[in-house]
Amino acid sequence: MHDGDSRAMEWLALEAFDPTPVAVALTAGPGHRVAYTNRAFRAFVGDPELGRPLAEAFSDRTRHDYAGLFDHVLATGEPVSLVEAPVRAAPAAGPDRFLSVSLSRFTHGRPGVLVIAVDVTEQVAAARRADRATKEQERIRRRYESLVWLGASIVWVADPQGQVTESSGVWERLTGQSWEEYRGDGWSDVLHPDDRAAALRSWTEACAEGRPWHYTYRVRGRDGEYRHYDVQAAPVFEDGEVVEWVGTCTDVEEQWRERERRDLLDRAAAAAVEQAELAEVFGALADVLVPTLADGCGVYLLPDLVDRPAGAPIVVRRIATAARPGTRRQPPTGEERFAPDSGFARAIKRRRPLHLTFPPGRPPEDLLPRSTVAFLTEAEATSIVLMPVIVDGTVAAAVTAARLADRDPLGPDDVALMRQIFNHTHDALSNAVQFHRTQQVALALQHSLLADPPRLDDLELAARYLASPAAAEVGGDWYDSFVLSDGATALAIGDVVGHDLAAAVEMSRLRNMLRVLTADRLTPPCEILRRLNIAMETVDPDATATCVLARVEQPEPGRYRLNYAVAGHPPPLLIAPGGGARFLDEVADPLLGSPLDQPYRSAIEPLPHGSTLLLYTDGLVEHPGEDLDASLERLRRHASALVSRPLEDFCDALLDDMPSTGTDDIAMIALRVSP
Repeated sequence: MHDGDSRAMEWLALEAFDPTPVAVALTAGPGHRVAYTNRAFRAFVGDPELGRPLAEAFSDRTRHDYAGLFDHVLATGEPVSLVEAPVRAAPAAGPDRFLSVSLSRFTHGRPGVLVIAVDVTEQVAAARRADRATKEQERIRRRYESLVWLGASIVWVADPQGQVTESSGVWERLTGQSWEEYRGDGWSDVLHPDDRAAALRSWTEACAEGRPWHYTYRVRGRDGEYRHYDVQAAPVFEDGEVVEWVGTCTDVEEQWRERERRDLLDRAAAAAVEQAELAEVFGALADVLVPTLADGCGVYLLPDLVDRPAGAPIVVRRIATAARPGTRRQPPTGEERFAPDSGFARAIKRRRPLHLTFPPGRPPEDLLPRSTVAFLTEAEATSIVLMPVIVDGTVAAAVTAARLADRDPLGPDDVALMRQIFNHTHDALSNAVQFHRTQQVALALQHSLLADPPRLDDLELAARYLASPAAAEVGGDWYDSFVLSDGATALAIGDVVGHDLAAAVEMSRLRNMLRVLTADRLTPPCEILRRLNIAMETVDPDATATCVLARVEQPEPGRYRLNYAVAGHPPPLLIAPGGGARFLDEVADPLLGSPLDQPYRSAIEPLPHGSTLLLYTDGLVEHPGEDLDASLERLRRHASALVSRPLEDFCDALLDDMPSTGTDDIAMIALRVSP
């Protein structure tokens, strides 16, 4: 205290406030001279000199901020409270602080202002740190939202159950849905019908498990076209519970088309290289096209158009078809003819794809094979592509691909993709075409070496030759039949070991020698085979072959018998009219090409009226890893079941019913005695 002020207030004993943690100060008079400060005040604000006016005791900032408040309290007696008031003290008092201050008029003795303040600097700092953190989070959120808006077409928010509650508005503009139609699960109304149920099921499962969701579905746009969208959604957690979902939808149609294109090309290449025969290669490619690109497909093999006479019709052979599930499939094989001035002929000559759309079930008739027109009409197709397949510079085949009315018609992109598929598999197709052509030449050569059976009065003959689809070379299987000078009918079947040109040459040589020996010496078959075995030692000592040689003799009118010998060959099969069948295995002579001086024996078997005799090569029965007896028993059962059919049908059905490995040729000749 100074002078009169101190004398007027000495009774107050203000020193009692010194130890309190609350800052206390007192000013006196209109000049607001500092009359008292306790330790807390001096620590928080500074240590002003007692008796000095407030205007001189504190910093300019403090004086500027609070001098007017002191005047107001002293003049009016109205207390003033300040919350988190910043106080910049003198340098000696330390850093700036924040105080919660109460100013009230003090009226004992000379009027003054009593200051009571609590230091809230730490609380303010904590609050400011929290505020800064909140602002930083808000800044990060805005930054994230900006990135999302830049990277995605559509942003949406859903509640914990997966019902959409907020939208960016882009979905509505793209799909034409209103917000009322879109919200909740209304967004699913514009998904492709084939995608809707699966997408909703997957979304429901993700919401139930609280895990991020990633899905791709097709969305119908405002123009009615469907496009693929990639959707991603993440749950937002608070206290371990999902409070909402934030998701994005991005148009990935172009990426999806590129992935589909690459996938189709890869699958086509893999399917093509796994096959060797031309029909199988095209069949595999048809299965790749359907159902991904088309709903139905047919492949037609073309003749060599270069060598076709002018004005001649174009004959195409159907070799493969495919159809989507639930749609009737065209027969995989067949033949079609086209006039040289038909739309089909013109399209093939132009060597370019032809793309047509038409009303459901009303395809053009002169452009397509009749079977294809029938298929498109029945299935109510709306579009088709006729694709000439060019292999090594030649139109080798024509492929038709169609879509039905429940799908969008085939478009230019689909046509381009089809062209890419056949270009991508050109090498495999080239190998298959070369194999096919070589096989056709070989088959023609083989058939040229096989004579047609003779026509007889009481005996019916039928022969079949089936080349191996797994080999392009001619084989060593053969059959033969001719009438001898004594009236007997000679039957022969054989198989030269090997499956190449050398085997075919040896087969032709043996067949001719056997014919000459059989016609020259009207002796039992065992003697003919013995002489043939001797001749082989001179003509081709390295060759080996199997053979059955038989004479169908008529010892008296109306009665027939079989005089036969078997040289290392599967035994003949005799089937009675009622279906009973047995193998003629009484004799088994050495293989042709065996060492000299081997004995050969013949046997004689009656041939009842209506009985059927079957000679065959091992390709009809043998299977790797299977006992030959089991294979022969299978042949016996099948032949017994089919013997009631006409002889030609009997042979065809036997080839169809008997399982074949496809690795060996099959030759057979059948004889039936009239009932």
